[in-house]
Amino acid sequence: MLIFNIRGENIEVTQAIRDYVEKRISKLEKYFEKDMKNTAHVNLRVYPDKQAKVEVTIPLPYLTLRAEEVSNDLYASVDLVTDKLERQIRKYKTKVNRKSREKGFKNLEFIPNETQPADDSDDESKFDVVRTKRLALKPMDNEEAILQMDMLGHDFFIYEDADTSGIDIVYRRNDGRYGLIETGEE
Repeated sequence: MLIFNIRGENIEVTQAIRDYVEKRISKLEKYFEKDMKNTAHVNLRVYPDKQAKVEVTIPLPYLTLRAEEVSNDLYASVDLVTDKLERQIRKYKTKVNRKSREKGFKNLEFIPNETQPADDSDDESKFDVVRTKRLALKPMDNEEAILQMDMLGHDFFIYEDADTSGIDIVYRRNDGRYGLIETGEE
């Protein structure tokens, strides 16, 4: 079951807009476990040039889905972002199913990510921590970590290596390829 947190910037979120967003994004519920309640954070933004941007983030226990789209029509942006999220889910499920078959797993256990709110401080120093995230690292290989990183739209991703149990970091290089930082003893 999806719970919606819809926010508008430079736009009033009318009941018609809210209904459309909920109807479209609710189609993704078929991919989620039936008894889980997940929150879809939706940010609608209209720019002065009338471009409409829709950002959707759905934190799940085993994955964070995130997508954004910009177009001349708010409703079209909602459609595009929903399609993008559905492609992410399918890609992830295919990847996880293939990896579990290769490694002989029957059931994969996912570890939830926990987010902790930032400490609000009035000091505007450039070294202030403005946001803190606390997360449980899921054991995975570097291919799955790159997939997670791409789905989140980040430039790096921290994970526990399934083979070595070490903490590793994958990152996107300036040339578009990927790098890997392995931690642990030499």
